[in-house]
Amino acid sequence: MKTEYVESHGSNQPLIGLARLMRMAVSGADLAPLGAELIARAGADPRTADACALMDLSTVLQLRGERELALEIQSQALAIQQIYSAPRGSAGDTAIRLLAIMGPGDLMANSPIELLLEEADVALDLVYVTSERGLPEYLPEHDVLFVAIAESEQNIPLLRNIQAALASWPRPLLNIPARIAQLSRDNNCALLKSVAGLDMPVTVRVGRRVLEQIADGGRSMPEVLEDGDFPVIVRPVDSHAGKGLEKLADVAAIASYLSGTANGEFYVSRFVDYRGTDGLFRKYRIVLIAGRPFVCHMGISEQWMIHYLNAGMAESAEKRAEEAKFMADFDTDFAVRHAAAFKAINELIGLDYLGIDCAETRDGSLLIFEVDSCMIVHAIDSVDIFPYKLPQMRKVFDAFYRMLAHAARVEIS
Repeated sequence: MKTEYVESHGSNQPLIGLARLMRMAVSGADLAPLGAELIARAGADPRTADACALMDLSTVLQLRGERELALEIQSQALAIQQIYSAPRGSAGDTAIRLLAIMGPGDLMANSPIELLLEEADVALDLVYVTSERGLPEYLPEHDVLFVAIAESEQNIPLLRNIQAALASWPRPLLNIPARIAQLSRDNNCALLKSVAGLDMPVTVRVGRRVLEQIADGGRSMPEVLEDGDFPVIVRPVDSHAGKGLEKLADVAAIASYLSGTANGEFYVSRFVDYRGTDGLFRKYRIVLIAGRPFVCHMGISEQWMIHYLNAGMAESAEKRAEEAKFMADFDTDFAVRHAAAFKAINELIGLDYLGIDCAETRDGSLLIFEVDSCMIVHAIDSVDIFPYKLPQMRKVFDAFYRMLAHAARVEIS
């Protein structure tokens, strides 16, 4: 395996990186001046453009909600070079050299690995592959290879190509591409629905025409959804963060839903009312690292569709107190009660690192919403408001580092 870079990085300044840029955005910093600076650095001539400036500019634009322009800028950067060095989390000698394989796309297209390594003694290189450009002939030397590309319609061909390229890789490999490629919602459902102590409603993938037929009375929902009827959850294929996700109460709601979207493929599953006895919904984000579960956050809301940012956690001392207790007791309570389910998920999914969005049903089962490898996991929340979160996230980051060290056969204290 050759280890030199395939292209010269010239006089480019290094990446600012996702972690620092996200911290700026979360803190309320105005990213516009930085964006202007990056545009100036990038330059107008594609032959001399600063690829790192373009990549950072793409991230800034995504954080500002300008997705399409961000992806266009990212494409320009990747046309210049495929390999980027992430900012180092610590100074001095490097214990682990990590190479992550990435795909083009927004912040949900890859595992946000930079956020897991902010303070780690790891030298992280990112190599991007596209439909036109596979792995470069020359790569940075590394101790461990991590596949960060997430499952999606766009990424399936990339994952298949990478799987073939990595068939006899001379370094330890984490997150096998073929396993990631199986993480669609319907595949996860088929794989996990029979696990004892786990509730994962049957999820079917249907075309727009099928929903139109149900709306017109030509088909019934139970004909399509084998384990239930209305109310149902519908979302476009490849959607994340609740985009296009709705609960439909009856047949009439389907026509209204379809009128508001142009998507052609959808996932449908039965709705599970997972409210607690106090009427509140609780949703947990768990990561499995080398098979062990770690909690990353707990959202509490009056609404069934919970996203941490809209759950009002920052505004409620009572909710934060409950989350803090949940984190403090997780290893001896929640993780123990659902140990068999987590073990089965780990064995059936077969990834070294994965995320789980879940809840508990009223009968105590682990209710699975989503399993994938690209969930946002970070320690960027305000320490003043969430003082209990940083110690918990350091447990997560330490476990991730130890997984890398074990794979690289590096001794750590």
